[in-house]
Amino acid sequence: MIQSLNLILVRRLHVHPSSIEDGVTRASRLVELGTKWKNKTMSTTKLIPSQASSAQNIKYILSMFPYPSGVLHLGHLRVYVISDSLSRFYKQRGYDVIHPMGWDAFGLPAENAAIDRDCNPSTWTYDNIAKMKEQMKNMLANFDWDRELTTCSKDYYKFTQMIFLELYKHGLAYHKEAEINWDPVDKTVLANEQVDSTGHSWRSGALVEKKMLKQWFLGITKFGHALMNDLKYLDDWPAKVKSMQKNWISESKGVTVNFNTNDPNFKIIQIFTTRIETIFSVDYIALSASHPIVRARLQKDNSLKLFVENSSNLKNNSKDGYLLKDIEATFPFTGKKVPIFVAPYVISGYGTDAVMGVPVHDQRDFEFWQKNNNSKAASLPSILPSKVSITDDIPLPYTSLDGVTTEISGNFSGISPLVARKEITSALVRENIGQETVSFKMRDWLISRQRYWGTPIPIIYCDDCGPVPVPKEDLPVVLPQVKQIFNKGKTLAQLPEFVNTVCPKCKKHARRETDTMDTFMDSSWYFFRFLDPHNSNEPFSKNLATNGMPVDIYIGGVEHAILHLLYSRFISKFLGSISKWDDSEHLFEPFKKLVTQGMVHGKTYMDPDSKKYLKPEELEQSTDPKIPTKIKGSDKIPVITYTKMSKSKYNGVDPNKCIQEHGPDSVRAHILFQAPVEEVLDWDESKIVGIERWLTKLLGSVEQVSKLGKFSKDYELPTDLTDYEIQQHNKIHNLIKSITLSFKNFLSLNTVVSDYMKLTNLIQKELELNNIRSALLMKYTQQLVSVIYPIVPSISEEATEIINKEQGWNWSQYEWPDFETKLSPRKTKFKIVIDGKMKGFVEKEQGFYLQDHDKIIKDLKKENNIGSFIVESKIKKIITKHNLISFVSSRS
Repeated sequence: MIQSLNLILVRRLHVHPSSIEDGVTRASRLVELGTKWKNKTMSTTKLIPSQASSAQNIKYILSMFPYPSGVLHLGHLRVYVISDSLSRFYKQRGYDVIHPMGWDAFGLPAENAAIDRDCNPSTWTYDNIAKMKEQMKNMLANFDWDRELTTCSKDYYKFTQMIFLELYKHGLAYHKEAEINWDPVDKTVLANEQVDSTGHSWRSGALVEKKMLKQWFLGITKFGHALMNDLKYLDDWPAKVKSMQKNWISESKGVTVNFNTNDPNFKIIQIFTTRIETIFSVDYIALSASHPIVRARLQKDNSLKLFVENSSNLKNNSKDGYLLKDIEATFPFTGKKVPIFVAPYVISGYGTDAVMGVPVHDQRDFEFWQKNNNSKAASLPSILPSKVSITDDIPLPYTSLDGVTTEISGNFSGISPLVARKEITSALVRENIGQETVSFKMRDWLISRQRYWGTPIPIIYCDDCGPVPVPKEDLPVVLPQVKQIFNKGKTLAQLPEFVNTVCPKCKKHARRETDTMDTFMDSSWYFFRFLDPHNSNEPFSKNLATNGMPVDIYIGGVEHAILHLLYSRFISKFLGSISKWDDSEHLFEPFKKLVTQGMVHGKTYMDPDSKKYLKPEELEQSTDPKIPTKIKGSDKIPVITYTKMSKSKYNGVDPNKCIQEHGPDSVRAHILFQAPVEEVLDWDESKIVGIERWLTKLLGSVEQVSKLGKFSKDYELPTDLTDYEIQQHNKIHNLIKSITLSFKNFLSLNTVVSDYMKLTNLIQKELELNNIRSALLMKYTQQLVSVIYPIVPSISEEATEIINKEQGWNWSQYEWPDFETKLSPRKTKFKIVIDGKMKGFVEKEQGFYLQDHDKIIKDLKKENNIGSFIVESKIKKIITKHNLISFVSSRS
């Protein structure tokens, strides 16, 4: 023990950590360090040698790539700090980390911006990319820039076109006339997913109109069951996202039934129903506006044409209907004839665009029939509660599945509705007039866009050959460069040099498709291209995709739950189905773990009387947190809230300015510390001072420890640790364990920063107490410098330089320290003496006698054999040795 104590070196005089500032303010010093180490923190790609085979050792970390608007906001900063911190952590663990970045560069925002500025969107886009790339580097986001891609580059969209042609080849890309959502402001078609619940465009906010246009669709519903079923295997996806996708896909099991008609051109109408047991009470058939029967009659029936045109202004739950003349449908079992209506509530593209109306068993059908039946009575119920007669007066509609089928159901009467469902379905299948069908609320993906700035659809129209895919060797179909962009609503059709071409089959004159693809097509596969970005022949190598996919951690906002994430799952599954990549689990899911970070809200000031949002220059703000902010020219205190950042609320924050004022490391740590990753972050820049104090304290502690003596950089934990050293060792390694698991398993990055602070405080405290040997303190300081690297890399580099300079080492902090097994303190028998008389023995940890005297007394009072003696004595002095605790009372 004496030998162990002698190993504890005498500490130098305590130097307050703030002395490291050398007269420079904390913030300025941290800004300088960010600049000093920027190049090094951005150039480190491989930190330590790999420990496993290449396929096992890949860690693919991806943040959703941005639209190049030209300015990063704090939401971007949060996403990229999360991904960069994880990337650095896994690099320190020896993984081959893939951490790429690219640009989702096509689409309406760039085109509209170019129209407003009278320039080409390409110029606008590439200028913005250069600005944003520099902003990312300022925040020390170390991406694999050799993998960078831009979706508006022909080197990229060549392969978007190639994937489209694969879809076409396999019958999943098709061209049809359909009722579509038309944005009257942006002058383009919208997919159903791009229309909100109130019927407005997700981008322009305009009330969406309905039109009939011939468009290109992708058959996502063919993968509907897999998209729904495989959600249960996505254990590391937020439950909210999976629920949103389930509700959007909404799988319905039902029956498709053939009704005969008296129209020689349309002898059969197929209807889809999930309540086949009610079919004996059918009173009408309802068609969507895009049903072929409706389309065929539009030119001959002006009233119908007017109704369809006006139906775009009706809500989906409208009970308006239009009775088609000179056509009726016949129920196959009974020969009953029923009228056919056009009804806005029938959703185009859902099922067969035709449903049966059963007023006595469905509330919507009941209301529709009341409004459109011309006083004709509804059919009798085919299901009623048990012991209720068909002639009894009961409230209608009867929508429950409880009860039995009535005599109206013919051979299927007197049984439960669920049994009737099975038996009626079997009879329809047997008679070849029906079949079991799965339908989805989700409809096929409409990808045609009537805009210039997008990927051209690689199809050529020939009068003789029809639609012809562009041969693979002729790809890409290059988007023509124009000096200035068209006005909204003008498309590639305005460029005859683009439109006019030659048919690849017959070599006669032909026309190119002039619509471009939905930009979600570009982003539905980009994570594959990152794995093989320089392949000039194929979208990606099968081997590289198989080794690299799925993405291990994918980070982005929950607002992409239905659009981007659903489309990406579809395209990934399609590519897997045609053997473009292999997945050991045969799920072909693109993203293993999904992280949906919370939004960043800004501090908002409002006049309590006028409710007007206040600009920063309208406020009097003190640097003293105790003095409240006031409205200039008054004593009024504004109402302070945190809301989504917007120009109208004057609560936006410029990340670049923030980094320039506080340094990248302070901003990175602050943005992670303020809230858990998945929660909303209320950005309060005034609180960043706490982070600045911690970082300054950390560097001060590193400097002090480094000056305690000369140590071995690979110092091994000694076997003769004192109990106190064991206790402190366990505290430190519990924190290292917590930090490691927070990165690896829980993604609790706010906890990581908190643990950094605790670890710093432990080391600073030991500098003051002088209770553990200095070589140990140096070892723990090295471990602290290593574990802070992912979040504050510049500070880690500076701390490493301080250590190496003082110690004369060439030590690297990049290898992640293992957290060590908890050590158990050795026990010692302590003799307890009061006023020179031995009272007994107690067994305690070896370092028990080193504790605060009040704690020693408190612990010993609990001991059965000697506690009463201590309670009865008035202790005025304690003498402690490594095996003796002696008390002197006031009586002696």
